[in-house]
Amino acid sequence: MTKKELSQLYWLNREIEQDKKRLAELETSATNCTTGEITGMPHGTGNMDKLGNYAAEIADLKALIELNVQKCWYELNRLNRYISSINDSEIRLILSLRYVNGMTWQQIAFNMGMYDESVARKKHNRFLKMSEKSDSKDL
Repeated sequence: MTKKELSQLYWLNREIEQDKKRLAELETSATNCTTGEITGMPHGTGNMDKLGNYAAEIADLKALIELNVQKCWYELNRLNRYISSINDSEIRLILSLRYVNGMTWQQIAFNMGMYDESVARKKHNRFLKMSEKSDSKDL
């Protein structure tokens, strides 16, 4: 598995966070959209169209967020299956902390009792390089 494939869960989570921020902005805009006084006479203010547009965009964004949450579950399960298939427990821990928990290299190092973040990062990079070579040999 490549670094890009391993990072998909992280990027999906960031995408969901951004979509949720946008959703909150849209909901605030829709709430603040004034409709004016109701008199029974048609008016050309366009506020109802704005509100309708906000409602449609909110519904679309909610559906997109739900789809990405489902993708996150799929990616999480895929990552966990891959990580659990690795024989080296230290590498399993590094990959799990990095790609499942989304920790920085410094957080990973401290979590593992190391004081130099480059140790965990180098072990990670070495493992990925070796696994890419073994994958290319299998083809």
